[in-house]
Amino acid sequence: MALEGKLDSIKNRHAELAALMSETGLSGEQFTKFSMEYAELDPVVEAINAIEAARSEKADLQELLSDPEMKDVAGEELRALDAKMPALEKKIQLALIPKDEDDAKNAIVEIRAGTGGDEAGLFAGDLFTMLKGYASKQGWKLELMEASESDAGGYKEIVAEVSGQNVFSKLKYESGTHRVQRVPKTESQGRIHTSAATIAVLPEAEEAEVNIHSDDLRIDTYRSQGAGGQHVNTTDSAVRITHIPTGVVVEMQEERSQHKNKAKAMKVLSTRIYDMQRQKLHEERAEDRKSQVGSGDRSERIRTYNFPQGRVTDHRINLTLHKLDDVLSGEALGEIVDALIAEDQASALASIES
Repeated sequence: MALEGKLDSIKNRHAELAALMSETGLSGEQFTKFSMEYAELDPVVEAINAIEAARSEKADLQELLSDPEMKDVAGEELRALDAKMPALEKKIQLALIPKDEDDAKNAIVEIRAGTGGDEAGLFAGDLFTMLKGYASKQGWKLELMEASESDAGGYKEIVAEVSGQNVFSKLKYESGTHRVQRVPKTESQGRIHTSAATIAVLPEAEEAEVNIHSDDLRIDTYRSQGAGGQHVNTTDSAVRITHIPTGVVVEMQEERSQHKNKAKAMKVLSTRIYDMQRQKLHEERAEDRKSQVGSGDRSERIRTYNFPQGRVTDHRINLTLHKLDDVLSGEALGEIVDALIAEDQASALASIES
């Protein structure tokens, strides 16, 4: 009955919003606010109407079962209707799950080599290749913003912007510590080493969401110092921006233009500050958020890539795939992401029903 009450209140609010939007004298801001809420409720109400129509039809068919001439036809239609009902009910349940307002946003992805020396840097490069392949498969655009190469050919740090449809809703599950077990190319004894790299996926901040005062910034410029002489030039094109109140520091030297480096650095800075605010709010709302699948806790070990056995294990849902190469190419990463989304939805549905 609690669920039925929720459905009734949603339908009532949907009708109320329709009436409000038809009123004269609304400001543009009010109309936009009402229309956005109306659009969010639309698919829920559509699903409610569909299941109510199906229930009404079922009641009519059950009455026809007592009619000898209609019994067979009614029975066949009832079976077909019963087969459709679970999908309609699931659609309503999924529509009731509270939406993460950041899901539709683009993302800033930061990959950093962790423990393991040169091998960790190489693994960071592998993770970047994986996300790049997955982004391509999703039809997203990935733009490299900054890369700090290591001496062995890997990366100390990579920062990229991923843009497209509902990027954060899927990439957020990659936040955390990724561990690799394999024999490094430099290992002459054939011993397996364990290394790690971290991925931080941050919802890209929109201009209005973060208020950064110029007085709170310290901006330093210096000459680019790329690995092996890369990007080195004689002008002070590299930029370091420090946000004094939070201590957040962003350095950018990928571009040869100081103006472009500054613009990129400000985008990353805004996104990191927005993420800090977002994480704080989430912690206030739910102290147990770290136990959730989509918590985005970057200190937690989330996945292990075992090369000798050719397997990838996601520890949050105890899922193991024996297709290491396909996952690292990005081709099969979607299988893991989809399983994580399904688990997250199941957890959210359980909390709605309880």
